[in-house]
Amino acid sequence: MSTPDLNLLVTLDVLLTEGNVARAAQRLRLSPSAMSRSLARLRETTGDPLLVRAGRGLVPTPRALQLRAQVSQLVQDAQAVLRPAETLDLQQLVRTFTLRIRDGFVENFGPALLARISAEAPGVRLRFVQKSDKDSAPLRDGSVDLDTGVIGDTTGPEVRTRALFQDRLIGVVRLGHALSQGEITPARYAAGQHILVSRRGLDKGPVDEALQAQGLEREVATTVGGFAGALALARASNLVATVPERHTGKLRANLFSFPLPVPTPAFTVSMLWHPRMDADTAHRWLRGCLLEVCAGHGTGA
Repeated sequence: MSTPDLNLLVTLDVLLTEGNVARAAQRLRLSPSAMSRSLARLRETTGDPLLVRAGRGLVPTPRALQLRAQVSQLVQDAQAVLRPAETLDLQQLVRTFTLRIRDGFVENFGPALLARISAEAPGVRLRFVQKSDKDSAPLRDGSVDLDTGVIGDTTGPEVRTRALFQDRLIGVVRLGHALSQGEITPARYAAGQHILVSRRGLDKGPVDEALQAQGLEREVATTVGGFAGALALARASNLVATVPERHTGKLRANLFSFPLPVPTPAFTVSMLWHPRMDADTAHRWLRGCLLEVCAGHGTGA
């Protein structure tokens, strides 16, 4: 059996990324005819056409789609192996990291994290993007460097994780609300009109299950997709918001917060990253900064 030409992996990676022979040739500084010959060799080697004509362009075959992520990872791993180990010079580091977060995270942890980054690595910039789901694809394709949130069923099995802090649900109402005075019993809590926070538009949550166990049911007056929206409504109305305590500390300024009168499970907020970033010294430094900043913050209530 002949030894495969591993240079073809780089060519295949670029071809599958670009989906265009001319653009792939330009990226690899090859002539279009040389790239066409490489594509022919790849087709012969894999036994699949890989890219087929569709109108004026090319579209990947099912086999090509199956190979794309694997080939990209192989090329990145090979580049990491052949790249000399670098000593991290934070003062000279120039890089932008993208962090995917839910609302409340920047308000609570952003100032301390940015101050730490600015002091240690003035050339580093952080880009915060909102988290609309738990899909691990942004970590795989590199559009997100670091994710934060509760590990769920949709978290990719290959994703690395590290716990940042424990959190719990609490109730929040405006100052002067009836629930801001006196004992808050399960019945009093359930009798209010509630705001449900759900990115997926669900009409039930863990609080409803806890109330149901005690024969109670709350009235959900409205559903919103984020904590900030829920707290803004609670601030301006008689609605009751139920949000994570630590995650919303700064957002709850001048509001009345109280422990829930029914038991709900605590949960762990973690940071998540793709394993290809494990050995990246700058990424490892950023993970350490985030871990220490989150560990040093209280509830912010």
